Amino acid sequence: MSPARRANGSPSTREIARQTPIGPTLQTERNAIGPSVAIKKRRDFDPHAFLATIGEGRKSVLFQRKQGIFAQGDAADAVFYIQTGKVKLSVVSKTGREATIGILGDGDFFGEGSLAGQALRMGSATAITDCAVLRIDKKAMMEALHREHGFSDMFVAYLLARNIRYEEDLVDQLFNSSEKRLARILLLLARFGKEGIPETVVPKISQETLAEMIGTTRSRVSFFMNRFRELGFIHYNGGLQVHSSLLNIVLHD
Repeated sequence: MSPARRANGSPSTREIARQTPIGPTLQTERNAIGPSVAIKKRRDFDPHAFLATIGEGRKSVLFQRKQGIFAQGDAADAVFYIQTGKVKLSVVSKTGREATIGILGDGDFFGEGSLAGQALRMGSATAITDCAVLRIDKKAMMEALHREHGFSDMFVAYLLARNIRYEEDLVDQLFNSSEKRLARILLLLARFGKEGIPETVVPKISQETLAEMIGTTRSRVSFFMNRFRELGFIHYNGGLQVHSSLLNIVLHD
């Protein structure tokens, strides 16, 4: 065989050499397709649809006004999401004194202590209006948080916002007058500062509950409510209506 023929190889050898890279190329293409399909599947998850529908480990429950959702000391085995309505969170001391620690509304979670190892409820949750609430079993919630990053991000953002609100409540309690604290609570109940249009009509809430929330007496709440009404900051018309002008009380030094 001539040197030139040995260098070039036979036609069959050249054909095999040309075909050899095809296998790895196809394998690389298959690998590239796989992750993109997985990413697409992850993107198909809609956190809002998850919270708006029933499914495995999730059920929608209706509660009437003043009906208990869970009580202090109950087993902490689920997280709740408010689809519509208002819910009061409260706690009772060993001496029987009750304190309202929050009023929650549409789009709020509660009962999340169950995810942090809380075996029993440390407080009670009660509907203060007719409510539609999604009950999510602890296991289903944990699986969704681990599996769906979009949902996890949304939930963490909510918890951070709640933590900031608790810090603001503490500062408010320590440094502001009861009049300012009442004005701030009324604005929060009307959802001023939240996304969307403020709910100027506040659900029916007793002066006793307002007094518990701001740490004062019912008589003081009554005095300030009358003053706010005389100044035109609030008025009653089928419910308590709160005007943005009430911010003047909060911002005034």
